[in-house]
Amino acid sequence: MNDKIDFGETKHWLRTAATISEALPYLRRYAGTAFVVKYGGHAMGDDQLAMNFARDIVLLKQVGINPVVVHGGGPQIGQMLERLRLKSEFIDGLRVTDAATIEVVEMVLAGTINKQIVAAINAAGGRAVGLSGKDANLIVAEKLRRTKRDPESHIERAIDLGLVGEPKKVNPEILAVLAREGFIPVVAPVGMGEDGQTYNINADTAAGAIAGALQAARFYLLTDVRGVLDKSGALVAELTLAEIAALIADGTIKGGMIPKVETCMDAVRRGVDAAVILDGRVPHALLLEVFTAKGIGTLVRGPRS
Repeated sequence: MNDKIDFGETKHWLRTAATISEALPYLRRYAGTAFVVKYGGHAMGDDQLAMNFARDIVLLKQVGINPVVVHGGGPQIGQMLERLRLKSEFIDGLRVTDAATIEVVEMVLAGTINKQIVAAINAAGGRAVGLSGKDANLIVAEKLRRTKRDPESHIERAIDLGLVGEPKKVNPEILAVLAREGFIPVVAPVGMGEDGQTYNINADTAAGAIAGALQAARFYLLTDVRGVLDKSGALVAELTLAEIAALIADGTIKGGMIPKVETCMDAVRRGVDAAVILDGRVPHALLLEVFTAKGIGTLVRGPRS
């Protein structure tokens, strides 16, 4: 009988056992709570990362957490608009959405992308159900109104983004029903106004509003960057609302990171325990953030946490 010990394999299993042991207190803490995960960017377009994400979501459900996935799909919408030869423009990062564009937005988000994510989660052993904000009045939307200051005259003028909306009210009852029955909701960020008008909603904004309505334990914003970086380029592991305001004021947080941290701030003000910005390009980023002591992203702590 060969009774030689493979020390390399033993170290590997010891590391695995240590990781599971480290996760135990987090399993206890989060059992029965809701996690809202905004999913998009590079991770959505990479087959292996998409598979990892689906497995991670299923694992969260299997250990007693109730995940809700809210997804984006900007690049896919852009590709379809090009195929249909429909022009599209952006103002301050938001797609101007006319009547023709909103049809494409709903088709791509609530159709193709939503069902791809549902299929991936189901293939990984979960029971996913695809929704949009229009289902069961999940997201009652209103037209987003923006103004912009003219740099020369300093006069603010209204910007018309067309059928771009923002959540006016979130009714999370359908999400609670699905969670109780063992399902994983996958939500496309399309909402409907009280007049029946369909609106295109920024996925980050929709996810943050849903997290607040659910009083979620965690809101995870998967992005294409590591998180908030300080002036030396190092990751900032944790921030309070006051610290974020100071970092925006001194220019440390700038550009596209500003709306992301503002979404996180809004979520924790709505009652979410904490929001986390993390890099969706890292394999199993969600599990590493949830079940390890240090995590891998930037955590925005709310008053309850």
